[in-house]
Amino acid sequence: MAWQLNFAEFPLLSFIIWLPVAGSLLLLFVPRRAETLIKIVALAVALADFVASLPLWFQFDRHFSGFQFVEKHPWIKAFGVQYFLGVDGISVLFILLSALITILCILISWESITKKVKEFYISLLLTSAAMIGVFCSLDLFLFYIFWEAMLIPMYLIIGIWGGPRRLYATIKFFLYTLLGSVLMLIGIIVIYLKTGTFEIPRLMEAGFPYGLQILLFLAFFAAFAVKVPMWPVHTWLPDAHTEAPTAGSVILAGILIKMGAYGFLRFSLAFFPKATVALSVPMLVLSIIAIIYGGLACLAQSDLKRLIAYSSVSHMGFVTLGIFSLTANGVEGAILQMINHGVVTGALFMCVGIVYDRTHSREISYYGGLASVMPVYAAFFLVFTMASIGLPGTNGFVGEFLILLGTFTAKKWAAVFAALGVIIGACYMLWLYQRVFCQKINPNIVGLPGMKLRELVALLPMFILILWIGVYPKPFLSFMHQSVNDLLQHIHQAGSVTSITQLLKEGLYAVLPS
Repeated sequence: MAWQLNFAEFPLLSFIIWLPVAGSLLLLFVPRRAETLIKIVALAVALADFVASLPLWFQFDRHFSGFQFVEKHPWIKAFGVQYFLGVDGISVLFILLSALITILCILISWESITKKVKEFYISLLLTSAAMIGVFCSLDLFLFYIFWEAMLIPMYLIIGIWGGPRRLYATIKFFLYTLLGSVLMLIGIIVIYLKTGTFEIPRLMEAGFPYGLQILLFLAFFAAFAVKVPMWPVHTWLPDAHTEAPTAGSVILAGILIKMGAYGFLRFSLAFFPKATVALSVPMLVLSIIAIIYGGLACLAQSDLKRLIAYSSVSHMGFVTLGIFSLTANGVEGAILQMINHGVVTGALFMCVGIVYDRTHSREISYYGGLASVMPVYAAFFLVFTMASIGLPGTNGFVGEFLILLGTFTAKKWAAVFAALGVIIGACYMLWLYQRVFCQKINPNIVGLPGMKLRELVALLPMFILILWIGVYPKPFLSFMHQSVNDLLQHIHQAGSVTSITQLLKEGLYAVLPS
């Protein structure tokens, strides 16, 4: 797959990645007692980073299928490791979303974070840099560095500023993701020993033996499935979401769990097309289980955050369903739904944070009749609820429709079962809204103050994106057409596959020393 240098030779991607790092270093020199200045510096850095990422929207050539804004420099010559960056239609939107969400996380944390303020905003900026680095990396070694680096500040955000059970949730999050990452590292080492390169564009054309593809697919699956998270390795997510501060939950929902699905697209499908075809049905089954199980689990929740966390399991099941439908509509719908989920679920977690800052309770039963006390807040929450359900006119409808359309084309039975998740989603979200906003006013919430300007500013971009994508998704879908078509052509050129058992035998022979 071709790549080209763009944007007048300016290292735009490096600038976007390392600006938050520079901002975090700058914060080290700000006096700890100057908390307002710390917040202003962090916000200014995040705003500058988002502005710097805007050329990706305006300058990206949507008719070119290769990598753009490429930067390539030698790094560790002895092993052929390079500082190799670039974006295509699959990755570019996630960089923009990452930069935007960092700004909103700073705004929503302005008053809720009161201890170790400097360290919190340093961790937030470092997380942003690592997340963007993941989506920009075109060297497998560099990708792994960013992939692991993101865990450290995220571990601190949950472990220091989280809820009462934050240490349990943090250790569980770290162990799950670390175990998956170790297995992926083994796969990366095998790939390097077989090919002698870490360059992702070259590895896309490597053509690994069929059996080895199965083994490597499973090694990478361990890391990506945990991050998505897919059933049954999803159990870290509700705990992490529940105990994380609002900003941590927004980052987890908005960006971090998208990295798993992005990994499937960038590596599993591109590197191992035979294995992808051979294992597509099991992946569809796991996706359907996640959709239905996540939805049913939502119906049993009494905690606002845990309900939204389990809804993420269900919604990300739709994403993996679209990816492994191996159809253009399905894959494009999956990419768009990743953006949609980041917007909608991130907004819902911000809404939970807004009322939690006032009441210090996440129990659904604590509320009731909130629409009469905070009508503007209720209006925002209603829009986000409708988007989560997939109401026509919102972004959630476009993504889910494309996924189900693509899946129906490939496997009708999978689409039928997945459609049950849409019904269950409507049940738990409408029931949630009815209990929190539409019942008799609970004495607990009488006299709650209305929304602040800062909170309105934080929610407004999400509101705009929900309606923009829902009404006119073409500008977003146009980014991915060429890249998705090339990826699917690459997979279909792999041809038919033999039995998985035979492929595994071939893989063992391929990986064992001769």
